[in-house]
This record gives sequence, structure tokens and C-alpha cells, in this order.
Amino acid sequence: MESTIQDVAKQANVSVSTVSRSFTRPELVSERTRSRVLSTARKLNFSISRSATALKSGQSLRVAVLINDHLSTWFNSTIMEGFNAVFSRNGYDISICQIISGHARREFFEALPVKRNVDAVIVTSFDIEAAEVSRLTSINVPILSLNVTEENGFMASVRIDDFNGGMLSANHLIALGHTRIAYIRSTPVASLHFSVRARLEGFLSACRAANIEPTVLAAPATGNPTSAVLAQLESLKTRPTAIAGQEDSLAIPLIFQLQRFGIAVPSNMSVIGYDDSRFAEDIGLTTIRQKPYDMAVSLAKKTLQLIEGKKPENPHELIPPTLILRSSTAPLKR
Repeated sequence: MESTIQDVAKQANVSVSTVSRSFTRPELVSERTRSRVLSTARKLNFSISRSATALKSGQSLRVAVLINDHLSTWFNSTIMEGFNAVFSRNGYDISICQIISGHARREFFEALPVKRNVDAVIVTSFDIEAAEVSRLTSINVPILSLNVTEENGFMASVRIDDFNGGMLSANHLIALGHTRIAYIRSTPVASLHFSVRARLEGFLSACRAANIEPTVLAAPATGNPTSAVLAQLESLKTRPTAIAGQEDSLAIPLIFQLQRFGIAVPSNMSVIGYDDSRFAEDIGLTTIRQKPYDMAVSLAKKTLQLIEGKKPENPHELIPPTLILRSSTAPLKR
């Protein structure tokens, strides 16, 4: 037989309304009393109805997270861990929406005000239009961004300084004496603008300041991007002595393929990545570090504050990038 709210109240020696408030309005209950109620509820295997809680508070207890790539990618899986660590603890579910085109993005923002089925929206890594932000703010749905270059009216944001990250990457290779430099970028969806473009802009800016014109190679979105990049490298009249990857997922497989073709890293070619993702340290990849888990935790906390009608103390965070030196880059051999 399932335990009831009356059973919890009796064993915790409190009123039924105190048990209800402990779940739905914890700010109205002392920490000591709420702790006793929750402990008793766990012992009796009791949980209050989420639908009843949502109905009473007028909230859906759900946050929408918009991603532009597969959930299995290092960045997306890591930010979801960070979001879940905060939202789950506070009784919120996460609704993941994969946005693969500008059309899909517009459809989401047109339909949401009618559905009103989330308490906040988080946009990750791609830009949206200011009108789409205002459409949500007009119905009091907080909209926040993670690693989005344009603020466009977001109520809060957290992002790494990708432009300076790109400059760090280029300046490191230039300081090692490299002048024949290539940059590998992914092929973006034409109707979406991604935050990683700022990395390329920063990289090009630093190179041109040193009177260097780098070669930009595009890795295709489908098929075997590494093989396609190698084919482009082979077609160049002069092989670069250093390569920067837009992200580690482009740089790491490239290192293995270069070595298979007898091009030693870093003796014959230096390679630098961006992210400091899993396996980067294992293979000794020099890279630009960002911490998506920490960024997601910070943004999730801001989200809860905005849902509660509070203004975050530091609504817009710009995180400085960090150069992580390992063994995949070396001074140019004269």
C-alpha cells in the first residue's frame, strides 16, 4: 500500500499543509522542518504529484535546451550533465530540442508562446534573432544563452571568449616560428550562425597582424571529414608546417592520420586543437581549454533565479580561454 501525505505528516509530526509546502513552497518552511519532512518522505517512499505541483505554482517544471548538433558530441553531452546537476536537484526536467536549420528554429519560437509548456529556454552555440527573444520575454519566459556570440536581448548568458581563443591559438603557432599555417573549420549549416565562427575570426586576425595569410580548409559535415581534409592538404602547392583545428574533434583524428602517412607530429607538423575535450590529454594535444560543465552549472543557476523573478548578480559572463601546452606543437625546424 502506498504511503499518503497524511502518513508523512503524522510520522514527521507536522501538519499536512507543512508537508505540501515542503515540496511546493520550500521557502515558507524552515530548513530543519523541511529536512525532517523530506527524510520521512524518503523512508515512506512518498512523492508528491508533479502535476499537482505544476498546477498549483503555474509552472511546467521544465526547461527547454536548444542544441544544434548531436547530443553525443563532447560539448553537448557535457553541458547536459551540468544542466542536469542543477535542474534535477531542483525538481526540473530538461526538454532537449535539436535545431538543425533556421526554419526549425523559427518554428520553435513561433509555437512556444502558444504552448507555453516550459518555464525557460536556453539556446546553445548558435545565434537567434532579436525578435525571437522578445517573443518569449513578452510572455515572461526567461531566455538565456550558452556560448552564443550575439546577446540579442538574452536575459542572461555564459560564453567563452572565442575570438581571443582563436587569437591565442594563432599566436602560439606564430611564436613557435610557423608562417605556413592552416586552419580547419567545419562546414556550417547555411541558415544558422554558430559561435565557433568567432574562433576563426580571432585566428585570422592574429595571423594577419603578423603578415601571415593562413589557409582555411573546410571539413565536410558528412562522410569522412579527416580524409577530406587530408586530400585538401595534399592538393596544396606548399604543405603547412602547423595546423589549428576549430575543435579537438577535428584535430585528434587528424594527428593519427598524419602519422599514418609518415608526417610526424610535432616534428614535421604542429597541431593545436580547441576545447580540451576527452582524450586531448591522453594523446598530448596542445589546445585551448573551455569548461562546458562549469559554464552550464553557472547558467542553470541563473535560469532558476530568473524563473523565481530574481535578477542574477552577474547576468552575462565572459569566460577567458586558456592555452594548454602539450606535446603536439613544437618550434619550427629550420
